[in-house]
Amino acid sequence: MDTILAAGDFDLTEEAPAKINLALHVTGRRADGYHLLDMLVSFARHGDRLFFRASEDDDFSLSGRFGPLLSADAEAGDNLVLKARDLLRQAANSAGFDAPPAHIHLEKNLPIASGIGGGSADAAATLRGLMQLWRITLPDATVKTIALKLGADVPMCLASQPLVARGIGEAIDLLPGFPAFAMVLGNPLVGVSTSDVFRQLTRKDNPPLLFPSQMPQGHGEWIDTIKTLRNDLEPPARSICGEISALSSLIDSQAPIMTRMSGSGATCFGIFTNIEQATAAAASLHRQRPDWYFQVTETIAGEA
Repeated sequence: MDTILAAGDFDLTEEAPAKINLALHVTGRRADGYHLLDMLVSFARHGDRLFFRASEDDDFSLSGRFGPLLSADAEAGDNLVLKARDLLRQAANSAGFDAPPAHIHLEKNLPIASGIGGGSADAAATLRGLMQLWRITLPDATVKTIALKLGADVPMCLASQPLVARGIGEAIDLLPGFPAFAMVLGNPLVGVSTSDVFRQLTRKDNPPLLFPSQMPQGHGEWIDTIKTLRNDLEPPARSICGEISALSSLIDSQAPIMTRMSGSGATCFGIFTNIEQATAAAASLHRQRPDWYFQVTETIAGEA
């Protein structure tokens, strides 16, 4: 489990970018208990990283700042990377492909249970990486079905491009003209339970995510639009986890364009005018709370 291996020992690498909810509107609830969401999602250039190579037996190893927190998870058979491998292998075998043993190494750079889709991003990267390693092509619909089985966020992470997701996360529209933003991610290293946050929601039928009749163009128009949107999970998350308010105020003290919580928390982000300002802000935040997680990054622009 703890083998330390160099990246060069592997055949290929796949990035698992952090998923940032720029906005999250809870618009209803289905009969099966799933909440209906409208989300504006972007992905950061910072995230976890997965390495793959052919191996005599299936193997899984971990490294990175948050790797130690995941090892118990992996042993309990609760790891999304291993679930993704098994589901993909099943589908590959059914389609007549060979899916031989593989060693997967996860470099865990993102905090656990932090509202930025770490586990989902890892699962999506596993699907992308193993399809390359095994040299298999499956119909998009098959891959999407596997992704959705792994979790509502996995189809979005499979795309890892700016998008709007609706329903439980399965109805996805890419945003090709979407700009990149300089950003600081912050997390108080307190895990927040998504189900607890949803349970504390006072209203399940909030107004949907609506864009102006002319879609925003460019950085400034998108910022103005994002400011009019919201994260409906932020008030209940703040009521459960006091650190979120403290973190948000701390990021705000660095004069970002705007600050908001991502997903169900506790990660908050500040959007800054440029990467230099974001870098200075992250350094200042780190000095004030060296025990918390701060990461300067830039989001990935849409592929026009």
